[in-house]
Amino acid sequence: MIRVQVTHVLPFTDLHGTDRVPYLPEPPSPLQFHREWLCPNRPCIVRNAISHWPAMQKWTLDYLRNLLGSKAVSVAVTPNGYADAVYDNKFVMPEERTMSFADFVDIIEKKTHSPGVFYIQKQCSNLTEEFPELMGDVEDHIPWMSEALGKRPDAVNFWLGESAAITSLHKDHYENLYCVISGEKHFILHPPSDRPFIPYEMYQPATYKVNEDGTFEVIDGEPSDKVPWIPVDPLEPDLSLYPAYGETRPLHVTVKAGEMLYLPSLWFHHVRQSHGCIAVNYWYDMEYDIKYHYFQLLDSLTKAAGNS
Repeated sequence: MIRVQVTHVLPFTDLHGTDRVPYLPEPPSPLQFHREWLCPNRPCIVRNAISHWPAMQKWTLDYLRNLLGSKAVSVAVTPNGYADAVYDNKFVMPEERTMSFADFVDIIEKKTHSPGVFYIQKQCSNLTEEFPELMGDVEDHIPWMSEALGKRPDAVNFWLGESAAITSLHKDHYENLYCVISGEKHFILHPPSDRPFIPYEMYQPATYKVNEDGTFEVIDGEPSDKVPWIPVDPLEPDLSLYPAYGETRPLHVTVKAGEMLYLPSLWFHHVRQSHGCIAVNYWYDMEYDIKYHYFQLLDSLTKAAGNS
């Protein structure tokens, strides 16, 4: 039997020469972006990339309420703000509730009370599919990114919710441009090279359900459809259960209104936000090139070493 032990992976600062996510004062050219950020799989924050969008001046809660007030929208509702996260040793997804946009904004503005934490976060290009009225205020793609990749985005998503809404630690197979229109987003980032120290476990899928009395219960899904997910909460990591996570050096990044975060594919990320933060992100499918194969190799070695 061959035993593999993963003991050390170069931290981000050694791989990229910095322990901070750099700022670009303006959007790069497609060639510059491809050479300096996309190919090296390096995150950056781009300023002055969305300042020309009408959304930057128009998208207040009052404007959105007047435009979308009676429109039925999909809202994720959880008891604790964690959607698609590990809870009580299960992978629990939010209750997907349909309600008018005006009723949703009333909850965000604390004009009405409803049990739970509310978040518009449906990730199926909901901006183009569910909110086409807003597309005139933003771009349907980012031209320099589309040229660098030679393709248009797979999805354009709209995000709006309460400060208690939190996205648990995970990774995506997308090149992600995350644009903050108002408020702030707070990211905790791990490069793909941190994979040996980030645990995965298999969980029974389940969904939250809100009862008539306002209490939440967890409804189990099919036990055969177990979901691999990360049990560590970067805000309060339990190093007694997951000591290897202490070997990581996460990057903490705040993206402010008017800024765009380039979040490279396969980077692990955990996201919080200010109350009522409005954001739009563009998902471009990643290239399944050497970076993807490197990650697959690292993932396989980690599992072979018994680090999950």
